[in-house]
Amino acid sequence: MMINTNTLVSITEANQNFSKVARLVDERGSAVILKNNVPRYLIVEFSQAEQLQAAPDEDVMEISAKLIRQNQEAYEELAK
Repeated sequence: MMINTNTLVSITEANQNFSKVARLVDERGSAVILKNNVPRYLIVEFSQAEQLQAAPDEDVMEISAKLIRQNQEAYEELAK
């Protein structure tokens, strides 16, 4: 995941000025909250949460086909 450095906010600053975090999300689509200088939390608009959480069916089918191709021998052995 690519992180825009302009959306980084320390956890202390987010705690003291959450409206700044909300503005960042409104302007840039997301905000990353750092804890001990490490990205820890991702804040996104609620409407985007479902899109980020669920993989499209096409992606799932493509990944499944790829795994089957890569492990064809194992599947054939298990089928015996």
